[in-house]
Amino acid sequence: MQWTGAAFSPSPPPPSGAAALSTIADAGTLETPARIVIIGAGAGGTALANRLVQRLSGASITIIDPRKEHIYQPGLSLVAAGLRPADYVVSQTADWLSRDVTLVQEAAVAIDPVARFVMASGGTSHPYDFLVLAPGLVLDFDAIEGFSLDMVGKDGIGALYAGPDHAALTWQAASKFVEEGGIGLFTRPATEMKCAGAPLKHAFLIDDIASRGVGRGKFEMHYAAPQAALFSVPIVAEKVRMLFGERGIAAHFGMTLVAMDAGRRVATFNKVENGQSSRIDMPYDYLHVIPPQRAPAVVRQSGLSWSDRWLDQGWAAVDQKTLRHVDYPEIFALGDVAGVPKGKTAASVKWQVPVVEDHLIAAIQGREGSLAYNGYTSCPLVTRVGRAMLVEFDYQNNLTPSFPGIIAPLEELWISWLMKEVALKATYNAMLRGKA
Repeated sequence: MQWTGAAFSPSPPPPSGAAALSTIADAGTLETPARIVIIGAGAGGTALANRLVQRLSGASITIIDPRKEHIYQPGLSLVAAGLRPADYVVSQTADWLSRDVTLVQEAAVAIDPVARFVMASGGTSHPYDFLVLAPGLVLDFDAIEGFSLDMVGKDGIGALYAGPDHAALTWQAASKFVEEGGIGLFTRPATEMKCAGAPLKHAFLIDDIASRGVGRGKFEMHYAAPQAALFSVPIVAEKVRMLFGERGIAAHFGMTLVAMDAGRRVATFNKVENGQSSRIDMPYDYLHVIPPQRAPAVVRQSGLSWSDRWLDQGWAAVDQKTLRHVDYPEIFALGDVAGVPKGKTAASVKWQVPVVEDHLIAAIQGREGSLAYNGYTSCPLVTRVGRAMLVEFDYQNNLTPSFPGIIAPLEELWISWLMKEVALKATYNAMLRGKA
C-alpha cells in the first residue's frame, strides 16, 4: 500500500534489503504531500518535527502549542535545590524549530480521529494525514485539598514540578528548612508521573544540603509514597532503601497526599494498609508537593485514551513497541502522554522519537516500520551534591547501562553527577535540533 494524500491505494511493494537502502540514499529526502500535525512543542514534538524536516520534502509539518517558552524539565530539580537559577531551564519555543515547521501558538482543544482534524483554541482547524500526540501531561494540583500554587515558597511549601518560577520558590522554602531544621516531608503521587526519580532526587539533595547547613540531628526527613517500594526497578529500590537507611530518611508506604493545612503545617494522607484505608496527619516544617498527573483533556476527551487501564489518567492507547495508536494507525504518541509502562523522561523521548519517525515514514511509503521502543528510561538519580547514580532500565526492569564497565549504575559517582549537571543538557539540546 502506498500513501497518496488522505488515503491509501495499492502499489507495488517497496524494495527491501540493500535495494531499499540504496533507494533511500539515492532519493535523499522522501517526496510527499503528507500533512503531519504534532500536538506539543516539548522535547518529543520538537525533536520529531526537526527530524521529519530532514527526511521529508513537500510535507506540511505543523506543531500546535500555546507555550512561548520551552522548559528544560530535567533542570528543575537543580533549580529547586538552589544549584541553578530559574532561567537556566528557559528558552524560546520558536528558536528550536526549523523554519520549515509551522508553529501554531494556540492550544489544541479537540481532536476528531475519524474526520482527521485538530481544532485549536483560536478557532483554526488543522486537517492531518498523520497525527502525533506529544502534549506532555497535566499537573492536577486541585486534587490536593487546601493547596494552591500561590502557596509555593511560603510557609515551608515547595512544588518543583510546577515550572521554573515555582522551582525557584521551592528553593526559597527549602533554604529556610536547610538553615533552621525541623521536619521535612517529601511526597509523590499514586498516578504515573514524569521522571519518577525526581521526588527522590529532591529528598536526597535537601537532606545533603541540610546536613551541611543546620547539621544532622537538627532535622528529620520523611518520604511518603503510595507505592510499596521506593523505585519501580527492584534492584534500584533496594539500593535507595539502603541509602535512606544510611542517612536516616524514614520511608512511609501506602501514603497518598490528599489534603493539607498550611496554617497548622499539617499534611493529610490516605493510608492503605492490608486493604483498609485511613486518614493520617503528619506535621511538617517543609513539605514538597507532587500532585497526581494525567493526560491533557484534549486527549482524554477524544476517545484516544486506554479504556481498560489508567482510567483516571487517560494516557494515549498506543502499542508499547511502535508507539502507534491501537485503533487509529495514523496516530502516534510520544513522551509523557504515551500510555506505555515506562518512558516519562527526556532520555526516553530520545529513544522514542526515532521509533515514531521510522514508523511514520514507513506508513507514507506503504510499508511496515522496523524499529521498536524497548521501554528505555534513564534517570541520573542524584543522591547528594556532586554524586549521582546513572540508572538506566527497560520495560522488563533490566538494567541497560550505556557505559558498562565504566559507569557502575548503582554507585554514587562524580561522573554520573557531571552527566546530570553538564552533559545532559547538551545532549538534550542536540536532540531538540533533531541531531541526536
